[in-house]
Amino acid sequence: MTKKIVVYSKAGCGQCQFTKKHLNKLGIDFIEKNITKQPEWAEEVKALGFFSLPVVHIEGEEPFNGFQPERLNRLVN
Repeated sequence: MTKKIVVYSKAGCGQCQFTKKHLNKLGIDFIEKNITKQPEWAEEVKALGFFSLPVVHIEGEEPFNGFQPERLNRLVN
């Protein structure tokens, strides 16, 4: 079963770009929620307990923030 992955991001965020590029490199599908385009998604980020981006929410796991390639790599192992 494929887990649903949501990446909360914003324009001009380097760590957001690294996270999305890394997921693409691994061939992992994800949903991007860009708070620059949809500011209401910032409330979802706050509800998860975060105040900085990116936030990665993998179905069934605790969300995390920042560019964490080692955690992303585990999705393919």
